[in-house]
Amino acid sequence: MKKLILILSLVIGLLGAVKAQKVPTTEELAKKNIEEMDKRLKLSPTQRSVIYNYAFDLAKEQLNLYKKQQAGTYKDEDETRYFRIQNETNKNIKLVLKGEQVDEFNKLTEERLSGIDPEKKKKKRKKGEEEEKVVGIEGLKMGNN
Repeated sequence: MKKLILILSLVIGLLGAVKAQKVPTTEELAKKNIEEMDKRLKLSPTQRSVIYNYAFDLAKEQLNLYKKQQAGTYKDEDETRYFRIQNETNKNIKLVLKGEQVDEFNKLTEERLSGIDPEKKKKKRKKGEEEEKVVGIEGLKMGNN
């Protein structure tokens, strides 16, 4: 009886974990992308609309690639195709942007490629100021021990 309860609770736990890892929709990915860009680049309504369409198309390709990887039908050509589309999208976005926005977009792209999260950048300390310690899981992720 104990084994049955243990197995049943493990199955329920696994089902809950699988549901928690929901794949975002194309709209969610595009919206998140455009919100970050709008925050950083101060987009006009027209720019926002045009760039959203580009972001939506790219998100659709990204999810298609993800689904192929999950299904096991992924080929190297699919990844090459995705990166080509991504580069074309970035070029098209740059055409919509103005001078300073292009510079900030390039910074944003570099941060994304390098994995830097602008929200978690280390703050410069003033002389004599102690470093803020981060504990728990976040501390392990950052490598601060």
